[in-house]
Amino acid sequence: MNTIPSTFNGHQIDRTVLGGIQPSPDSKLPVSVIMLNYGGSHLRVQTIENLLGCGFRSVVWIEPTPDSFNIEDISRRYPSVKFVIPLEKATDGELINACVSEIDSEYFLVLRDTLRIPQGILLQNLAENLTKDKKYCIVPRLINSDGQGISVTVLPEAKKGRFLLTPSQFVSDGLPTLYPPDFIGLYNREKFIQLGGYDYTITAPYWQNADLSLRAWLWGEKIALSTSFLISYEQEKTVEDTTRNYSYIRFYLKNILPSFKDDHGVIKPMTFFNFKVHSSCGFFESLSLFKSAQKWVEMNKYRFKMDVQQLIENWVSGK
Repeated sequence: MNTIPSTFNGHQIDRTVLGGIQPSPDSKLPVSVIMLNYGGSHLRVQTIENLLGCGFRSVVWIEPTPDSFNIEDISRRYPSVKFVIPLEKATDGELINACVSEIDSEYFLVLRDTLRIPQGILLQNLAENLTKDKKYCIVPRLINSDGQGISVTVLPEAKKGRFLLTPSQFVSDGLPTLYPPDFIGLYNREKFIQLGGYDYTITAPYWQNADLSLRAWLWGEKIALSTSFLISYEQEKTVEDTTRNYSYIRFYLKNILPSFKDDHGVIKPMTFFNFKVHSSCGFFESLSLFKSAQKWVEMNKYRFKMDVQQLIENWVSGK
């Protein structure tokens, strides 16, 4: 069993890093960009030039495989861009963690190669306005390839004793939202690191994303929607797999099971039996998972500012 990570990026993926030997030309934003590139798009060069034209502090580009076509030639052509090439299978969260270690800007923007990336995807005055309140994460409005809006507002709810992440069509600037869909968002780097980054032991993308985002809320940070920050998909958006699998169990233990008592978070011993009944694991595996979560919560107990029940109760007021 993998132990719950206690520090940011304690698990390092094996990777090659090319480029990044020169500062970005015309850098004028306090923002770096991390590009999750899985398709090896033929538009790669144009996209890189568009990103460089935005004036990001740095550009970190993830290539899917070591044998990506012409990657060494392209890295020589764009010496200010860092190309991160994983040499092992890695989750989106692990790749983002690795890239965050390669940048030093106040904020970073996560994008995907399924998006339309024009040169003005983030203008200087918009970047300054979005980052002035120092929120942990700003979620852009997302538009599908047909020009229709995609639901980006997610609410925390409880029904029949189950915690739900419920999509909403309601859109308003500054509206709180539980997590950034598809990992796409503008993140405060220091707060991201303080929160521990993405948990590599949670391998399902949906629950890995939800884990860090809900932890941010429970630890007192905020995630909000910006209606002035608009990004469109070039290709059809992949449907998120919300299956409650083994990754969900990890998410549940770290975020749903802890309660807030006095000034700290705690997992009460008596909650083990309720967890065991609803888990798909055997007794000894369930006990091992439970104790690992207890230890992790005890280590971070004073980071908790509320529990899930309090989050739901206070959600309308955005507290």
